[in-house]
Formats: sequence, C-alpha cells, structure tokens
Amino acid sequence: MTIPLGLGVFLIWMVYKDLTAKDIADITTAFKETNYLFIVLSAMVGVLSHVSRAWRWRYPLKELGYTPHFLNSFYTVMIGYFANMGIPRSGEIMRCGLMAKYEDIPFNKLVGTVIAERVADLIILVSFILLTVFLQFDKLSNYLIENGIMEKFSLQKLLILGAVALVGGIVGYIILKKSNNVIILKIRTFLQGIFEGIKTIVTMKDKWLFIGHTLFIWLMYFVMFYITFFSLPSIQNVPLSGIFTAFVIGGISITVTNGGIGAYPAGIAGVLLLYGVAKSQGYAFGWAVWTGQTLMLVIAGLVSAVLLPRFNKKRVVSGEFLP
Repeated sequence: MTIPLGLGVFLIWMVYKDLTAKDIADITTAFKETNYLFIVLSAMVGVLSHVSRAWRWRYPLKELGYTPHFLNSFYTVMIGYFANMGIPRSGEIMRCGLMAKYEDIPFNKLVGTVIAERVADLIILVSFILLTVFLQFDKLSNYLIENGIMEKFSLQKLLILGAVALVGGIVGYIILKKSNNVIILKIRTFLQGIFEGIKTIVTMKDKWLFIGHTLFIWLMYFVMFYITFFSLPSIQNVPLSGIFTAFVIGGISITVTNGGIGAYPAGIAGVLLLYGVAKSQGYAFGWAVWTGQTLMLVIAGLVSAVLLPRFNKKRVVSGEFLP
C-alpha cells in the first residue's frame, strides 16, 4: 500500500511544485466553473457498470455449479473496489473471501473466475490502447518523446524482460508438475482450482451473455467519462478522439497508484494539453472527475460493507441459506 500511495503523493507534488500563482488561480476558477451535476450523473452511470459486473460474475460461477445471490455478488464487488483504494488489487482477494464466506464457494475457484474476468477486461483495454495508438499515433508519439517516456522502453529491455519471464515460467511449471513436496502439492491443487475457474470463460454455456456484459461494462465506463466533458466550458471543444485518448490514459493511470490518486488528474491533464486545453484547466477537470468517481466508490463500498452481513443474517434466519 505504501509504494502506490507514496507514488500518488509524489505525482501530486511533481505537478504542484511547477504551478505558478496564475495556474493555481486558474485551477480554483475551473473548480468553481465546473457543473457538478454532470459529475454526479457520471457517477450514476458508473453504478450501472458495477451492477453489470456483479451480474457477469454469476455466469462463470453458475458454470461451476454455484448460484450466488445477486446482492452478495454486488456487495462484494463494491467492497472490493473500496479495498483497492487502500491496497491495489487487494479488492479481488477480499471479494472472493467474502463470497466464499457467505455463499460457501471454494475460494480458489472464485479467484479463478475473477482472473477470467480480468483477462476479458484486459483484452478490451488492450484493444482500446491499440485503437488509440492507431488513431492518435502522431500526437501520442510526440508526447512520449517530449516527456522522455519513450527512452525508458527500448526494444532490448523488453526482449530481456520477456526472456526472463519465459525462463521463469518454464522453471516454475516444471517444479509444479514434477515435485511431490507437500507445499508444492497444495500450491498445485490451489492453482488447479484457479485454472478451473479461468477456463469457464471459454466453456460456459452463457459465454455470449458474459461477453455482452463485458462490452456493456466498458461502454458504461466510456459514457461515464464522456458525460464529464459537459461539466467545464473550457474542455467542451475536445474532439471525440481526444476524449477517447484521455479515457484510455485515465484507465491505465488508475492501476498505477491507489485508485489513481495523483496519476489520474496528471494523466488527463497531459492528454488534454495535446488538444489545446490549458494544463491548469485539464488538471482541475481530472481532479473533479477523479473525486466524483472516488466518492461514489467510497459511499457504495461502505454501504455494501454494512448491508452484506445484515442481508445474509436475514437469509439464515429465513432459512433461505444455511451456513
């Protein structure tokens, strides 16, 4: 948790230290001019994406022979998002643990289905990145070169990293396959459960519904972001290609720090600068969007944490579910 949070604070400081008195005044003005009704509307659209995500999770679980209640799926998903803001990627483990507790589903199989979800989401994100690079190659390449980012990713470094990963994967596979060590056997059993969960994305009967929800989730992500561009007059002339580029960069930045703190507004401001939006305006806009999304996740996560045990207590009392 310390490293991502520290990185977020560092990014905030890196941007803030270069701001002039005029920049700070412009940011303050931008915050005052922002129509927060669109930020709230964006957050409401975001909730739809999370409802769809919770429903999507039930398809691979159904294939494994489990039928969790939708509310348990939704509550655990929202608690997971909330947890990710403290410790990145801890939310996936937490929501699997809570679902295992309240629905009596093996933890490792739950982890496998979540990995399957993330693989599907990664495919969509990578597709968006490739499309963005194709449509906005000139602007992005100039941005990467001017900021010295391109220099950090040479072909030689990528090849070395790929070779190390390949060798490590082969050695790890041989050890897991051949060893009879008690600990290795437990790890193998655990990984087999995960694999069983992952392969449901291909074998399940409802895979088209799963794919449909995946597309809907990402459509809602984009609509949620698109709506926010009506909130500030100075950014309303950004073309759709620019909005899409900012959407992709924002999505990537969320994975860098806790919930995107520091990285999200800085990334958004950097992209909008390419489309004629003043850095101070883009930075203020990025913070407004980030704050709206974060508040939605905090509120939904806390409410879900309160309602989850109460809901399942009622299920036990009514005899619907016996622990």
